[in-house]
Amino acid sequence: MLRSAVPPDAYTFPSLLKSCARAAPAHPRAARQAHAAALKLSLADHPFVLPTLIHTYAELRDLPSARSLFPPDCTCVVSYNAMIAASVRSSRPGEALSLFRELQARGLVPTDVTILSVLSACALLGALELGRWVHGYARANGLASRVKVGTALIDMYAKCGSLEDAVGVFRSMGSRDTQAWSAMIVAYAVHGRGTEAIALFEEMLGDRVEPDGITFLGVLYACSHSGMVDQGLEYFRSMKSRRYGLVPGVKHYGCVVDLLARAGRLDEAYKFIDSLPIEPTPILWRTLLSACGGHGNADLGKVVFERILELDDSHGGDYVMLSNMCASAGRWDDVNRARRLMHERRAVKVPGVSSIELDDTVHEFFSGDGRHPRSREAHRMVDEVVEQLKGVGYVPDTSRVGHAGMDEEGKEMSLRYHSEKLAIAFGLISSPPGTTLRVVKNLRVCGDCHSMAKMVSMVFGRRIVLRDLNRFHHFENGLCSCGDYY
Repeated sequence: MLRSAVPPDAYTFPSLLKSCARAAPAHPRAARQAHAAALKLSLADHPFVLPTLIHTYAELRDLPSARSLFPPDCTCVVSYNAMIAASVRSSRPGEALSLFRELQARGLVPTDVTILSVLSACALLGALELGRWVHGYARANGLASRVKVGTALIDMYAKCGSLEDAVGVFRSMGSRDTQAWSAMIVAYAVHGRGTEAIALFEEMLGDRVEPDGITFLGVLYACSHSGMVDQGLEYFRSMKSRRYGLVPGVKHYGCVVDLLARAGRLDEAYKFIDSLPIEPTPILWRTLLSACGGHGNADLGKVVFERILELDDSHGGDYVMLSNMCASAGRWDDVNRARRLMHERRAVKVPGVSSIELDDTVHEFFSGDGRHPRSREAHRMVDEVVEQLKGVGYVPDTSRVGHAGMDEEGKEMSLRYHSEKLAIAFGLISSPPGTTLRVVKNLRVCGDCHSMAKMVSMVFGRRIVLRDLNRFHHFENGLCSCGDYY
């Protein structure tokens, strides 16, 4: 077009920029070159071009550039949609919700695209009440009946811990596509309702809706978290069969590794990873490393750890997992080696952070620190809860923490102020008796916090819904929905 001396216009750049975003791995500079061309032609601020520029930088995971393009006096709902989506893609759900409120304050009317991004933000934060408000808004404005919005609502309710609401949305949908069925199957799976997930999959097939790769992810995940090993392996084989003709991806392989490893079939999981038709990723090996810790197999754990280091030696969590595993086995030389390696390679462990929603506000707590304005109250409440629970049999699980020479009191204190404990304690002092506490954690819940949450649900008469990195735990009357199979 340029060689033919045909000047681009405002209709050219949206398609060009989207193509540049998709081509970014092979042509990383293309999007910025297109942006420069739009600037030269004085088209970068055009209402057709600007939102696409924001969207393009969001696709490139360059939130600062996207934010720099967003006008402070914006009155374009499409630009707001692009910026909200950019914040969600960059894992900044709080910013996305602030932009949504700003959009409303300026009298702009949200579209179904806005609602989809805002629901994703609510899901990331675990902000159930805000999600319910958005659902009500979508219903009042005729948007809730759309299949994509319904699917996003199922995903939001499931990730915010309200499986009942997710089921209600699914059953009320006038029409359902593969994505809607898959979202509901995944919802059942992450809440540990494997039997219901499989039954829904069979119902989907009965309605002659073709499953896709996401559907099978949900099915495999459901089998993994419900101990249905042989059934899960059969579903994995079937997805590759002529009937479905689906090519497994790394996430499907990860589910199979998890399926075998959770059941204690660690050697079989190792051989499965080693024989894959693709190059194993660090995440596959980490799944097995975690299971080695859960089953107390430090010998295989050390072998798996070395395989991880061949691919990625920068992930602090790997060193911590091996260290805890060896500490549990009393192998202090290995503990010291893991910690020395972690220091030498400057690997940093992701800090634990948990959030809890109360009165439409999401409160975040980091393990052991005092960033929250009421953190001192939360710490004091943790102390009170621990002492009260000890009176009814709670014993801190210190088997996987500490180092040689650390006494039991030191080990206990290293466990006491984990982020989920702080969030639960804050919920106890900040909500009326009987209120359900909904907590979201960015890492896997540890065994001690899991045990403590069960006892809190019994002693304090609270239902606790905890979403960790892997699944949901519903604590009630001293029991957990996972049956301690996590």
